[in-house]
Amino acid sequence: MGYNKLLFTADSGVALVTLNRPDKSNAFDDEMTRELLDALKQVERDDAIRCIVLTGAGKNFCAGQDLSAFMERQQSPAGLSIREHLLNGYNKIVTRIRAIEKPFIAAVNGAAAGAGLGIACACDLRYASEKAKFRMAFIGIGLAPDSGTSFLLPRIVGFGRALDMALTNELVDAREAFAWGLTNRTYAPEELMEATLTMARELAHAPTRGIGLTKRAFNRALTTDLTQTLDYEAYLQNIAAGTADHTEGLNAFLEKRSPNYQGK
Repeated sequence: MGYNKLLFTADSGVALVTLNRPDKSNAFDDEMTRELLDALKQVERDDAIRCIVLTGAGKNFCAGQDLSAFMERQQSPAGLSIREHLLNGYNKIVTRIRAIEKPFIAAVNGAAAGAGLGIACACDLRYASEKAKFRMAFIGIGLAPDSGTSFLLPRIVGFGRALDMALTNELVDAREAFAWGLTNRTYAPEELMEATLTMARELAHAPTRGIGLTKRAFNRALTTDLTQTLDYEAYLQNIAAGTADHTEGLNAFLEKRSPNYQGK
């Protein structure tokens, strides 16, 4: 696929999507936003892709919005509606990552700030380099949170810690991020990508339909009560029980062999 500001490869069921503006710490401009939305469309449609790794080129994961490009639009004759900018960009990215019924792993190789933090939080798993660092960033330029950070971050690290990050704008290093549950695993910088891709390949050979239904369950449980969640779990379990992967899993268990899941 021909992208200018993304790198996209697919192998062994894993799509590796790399934000590729290393000279700008992989900050988003309009073109990179459009390209990432297109890449998400491709990974959703391609049944051969069963896990997605999202990372950044160079030393950082993603610094959020490219403010120079943002200011150019603000100062243009047409002006800029920040609401429209969010609705057509980051909001779509975050909702697609959550809605696509395949696992996403963010390989956070350096700084993740602002919208970059929001996109990392939207991923199902976050693996981090020991050099990773996290910052809300919005209050630093007099803005409120966006890109799903006010919804996702408190649910990952807790209300108090999330609000502290939002109000103080302090940097959270890799050690703190792991202790808080913001990241799932931490690796030496030179080990991050291979460890992440190893897990991605394992997930790509797992029961994809079951993973997708699990994402549905967790997404719904964020906004419903226990009674509704139990009912929705029962509904999803009915779907899962009818999949070929479930049948294969049962047969493999009874036959004492490793299952061969096809994602169906």
